[in-house]
Amino acid sequence: MAKKLLLIVVAVALLLVGALAGIKYTGDNRATVVGDTSRYTAEATNGGVLTRSVGGSGTGAVHEVRDGDSIQAAVTAASEGDVIKVFPGRYSETVYIDKDNLIISGVIVAGAWPIMEGNKELNDAVLYSGNDITIENLQIQHYKGNAIMGQAGNNFLIRNNNIIDTGIYGIFPEFGTNGLVTHNVLSGIEDAAIYVGMCDNVHVTNNEVFDNVAGIEIENTRHSIVENNYVHDNTGGILVFITPGLPIKTTFDTIVRNNFIVNNNTPNFGIPGSTVAGIPAGTGILNMAGDQTTIEGNVITGNKVIGILITDHMNAPNVTLDPGADPNSDEVAILDNLMWNNGFDPIPEIKALKALEFVEGDVQILNIGNSSNSCILDHDKYVTVGLKDFGTCGFVTTAEVTTYLLAEPAERREIAAEDMGKRAYYGVCAGCHAYNSKLIGPPTQIIQALYMDNPGGIVDYISNPVKKRDDYPEMPPQNYLSEDVRMAAAKFMLQVTE
Repeated sequence: MAKKLLLIVVAVALLLVGALAGIKYTGDNRATVVGDTSRYTAEATNGGVLTRSVGGSGTGAVHEVRDGDSIQAAVTAASEGDVIKVFPGRYSETVYIDKDNLIISGVIVAGAWPIMEGNKELNDAVLYSGNDITIENLQIQHYKGNAIMGQAGNNFLIRNNNIIDTGIYGIFPEFGTNGLVTHNVLSGIEDAAIYVGMCDNVHVTNNEVFDNVAGIEIENTRHSIVENNYVHDNTGGILVFITPGLPIKTTFDTIVRNNFIVNNNTPNFGIPGSTVAGIPAGTGILNMAGDQTTIEGNVITGNKVIGILITDHMNAPNVTLDPGADPNSDEVAILDNLMWNNGFDPIPEIKALKALEFVEGDVQILNIGNSSNSCILDHDKYVTVGLKDFGTCGFVTTAEVTTYLLAEPAERREIAAEDMGKRAYYGVCAGCHAYNSKLIGPPTQIIQALYMDNPGGIVDYISNPVKKRDDYPEMPPQNYLSEDVRMAAAKFMLQVTE
């Protein structure tokens, strides 16, 4: 009878796994040494200071903003190199920064912070499109969209902010190069607390993120380091993604190291149908189609479903395949991590995969799908499923890489008239609208079908949007963009093909 039950369990497991295409379980190449160590021998940025090539210079005038004043008025009056000091008080406004080389610096007096208050009425707190921007020492709370969003600005420093319940994203640099996000505390975000989207050369360090759907998300981004963060009590802790349908199609060269990733079991309250809504509550680290992701030195504990999950687009919920994006997670390296008490309440799919491999115990690391030239440093240290094709890593640490921040500031991103629509689409629209899949707003394909040869209709809507669909959040108005930029973005959106 017991043998018959075992055969039934295996048969059911095989049926379930049949829906998860591309998994390989044959062969054992533990003796194979893999891993390209050359990518960790790049010249490190030393000197003990990570901020020397990011943020504003602060060489100009100082503008003081007091309770009852307007931060936006100070930004409007400021010139390049100026510092705007914001003193304790409550500021219910949205601040747009379209100038280069500004510092927005809160002044904390006897424990009293300057508070940007959205009152659940305003969509965004700070939107910057300028280069060389610093935003620091602000408490931002109760907005509906974003706390701090970068829209194609290079050289950004976002530090020491307290961000509470700001809607979809907390800190969201998009389409920028050379940025540092450090010493921020974020909670209550319904998508990602820190979301680095379509960026290059970014360092995310010493932040605390909790009570969010996703703690830290690296999406369609290259050359990034996520380290020394306290990531706890989210739905998913740290995510490294390729999201299909975005203009940038790759995520590679990501180092996730020395983080505390603890008790990420918060029920998923993401927007239904969005990518993050498919994350199982209880996930420590999730790598979905990210290449050259190295996971090292993390303390991963108390995540009930899995400690580390590696998957591809074919096996991920709420994901539409993108022919321009490689769907697999390749060259993943799992080095030495401290892992315990993960996987104690797995989802049914993991139970089925365990049965297929006759694995006992709580699974700490799971790979689903194809993953070529990937490795793990010690095959016997953790309970794993789906890693039989992983070789043994040929390197043990990424310590030679201090940061991927540039030694000198990145060239400022300038707007040529002919590129105005493309930049606006990349830096603003693509944050919520993927081409053929649901991100936050409707896919671009649906917008193209609705408006076809009517860019003016898009401009009218984004200037004064109204909520039309129950399954999407209300869109924030984009009337802070000039009419020329709105029209250029609408025309580009109608002609984009992927």
